[in-house]
Amino acid sequence: MMVTPSQHTAKNPWNRELELVVREALESIRFGTVTLVVQDGRVVQVEKNEKIRLNRPVNMDGAGI
Repeated sequence: MMVTPSQHTAKNPWNRELELVVREALESIRFGTVTLVVQDGRVVQVEKNEKIRLNRPVNMDGAGI
């Protein structure tokens, strides 16, 4: 998911399209992070890192597989 610098200006770095991209990223994950990458006062990239939680087996004691 990438936001290009032409989509917003340094004076107004937050616009409706950027807001929608961030909302979509937040709404589409259950566990993880959404990171805004800023250069020269402008958001140039939105990164989404999703964690997938697995159910832990009942008899798993950490002794290996």
